[in-house]
Amino acid sequence: MHPILTNRSRTLLYLASWIPVALLLMGIVARGGAMPWSEAALILIPMCLVYAFICQASWYLRRAAPLRESDIVRLLTTHASAAAVSAGVWIGIAWVWAYLLDSTLYVNGIAERFTQQIPILFVCGVLLFLLVVAFNYLLITLEASQRAESKALELHVLAREAELRALRAQIDPHFLFNSLNSINALIMSDPAAARKMCVLLADFLRGSLKLGGEQRITLLEEMRLAECYLDIERVRFGARLQVERHIDPECETCLVPPLIMQPLVENAITHGVAPALNGGVVRVHAERSRTGVKIVVENPFEVESKPNNGAGVGLKNVKMRLANLYKDDARLDVDPGDGWFRVELQMPCNH
Repeated sequence: MHPILTNRSRTLLYLASWIPVALLLMGIVARGGAMPWSEAALILIPMCLVYAFICQASWYLRRAAPLRESDIVRLLTTHASAAAVSAGVWIGIAWVWAYLLDSTLYVNGIAERFTQQIPILFVCGVLLFLLVVAFNYLLITLEASQRAESKALELHVLAREAELRALRAQIDPHFLFNSLNSINALIMSDPAAARKMCVLLADFLRGSLKLGGEQRITLLEEMRLAECYLDIERVRFGARLQVERHIDPECETCLVPPLIMQPLVENAITHGVAPALNGGVVRVHAERSRTGVKIVVENPFEVESKPNNGAGVGLKNVKMRLANLYKDDARLDVDPGDGWFRVELQMPCNH
């Protein structure tokens, strides 16, 4: 069915648009006193409303002559023939209506006067039909464009969701790789510490599985996950790993992506504390900013040290997740300053 006819408001608006057409046709047939305005109104106002529905037959002709698949000759032939037939049917109905007015309402001579106007009305009928054809093709083009945009948006959303799932799926293997290497190193030198690390790793994975499936978690919950990771690393590094934390209570309820902090803390330990003979301090600071929440992770940094394999994987992962989730409303800044490597994460604080 025509989309205009499927909605009552659209149908009424479409019929109302034919009132000016009826007034124009009334002026044409009443020119020079050929027909009184009252008689023209009796015939053309109801007949224009009838023709409004007849012209909608052009909507179904689009299947016989698709705009992009038909040559110009076929288009003109099809719609010109349909316009002539539709105008002829319309004129026939209008003449019957004029005859009924003449015979039942005793509007003497109205049928004869209307008959004299048939040629000009037939031409107008053909032109009106072709005008509706052009409107319908425009409507079809707009609908096709909207469907294409909607499909493109749907595909973009699906691709974005798939990318987010892939990015989040990368976190566990990357983290497990480093953790298992640490356990492997402790098995021979300190079996008790290796067992403790396995228990802590199980606790961390349990928590990450519980919260990692959520779209957003509070910053407090995210910090607790990061603390679980730090407990694991303390078993490995002992006194070499020190942590300084300051979390503004005002931002603890801010909703953040799950496991967004763990790669930052892991990066600080792997590339800052681990290479240093005496270890180092990892500083974690979170506070409310003007636009949301700001999280800063700092670790000691030696310019001369060579980066470990996989350096930057966690930071790249976080950047891509932020870009997908927040576009330009979030950012990750990296500053390898004098002796300290600083990662600053800023994102909206949603509740």
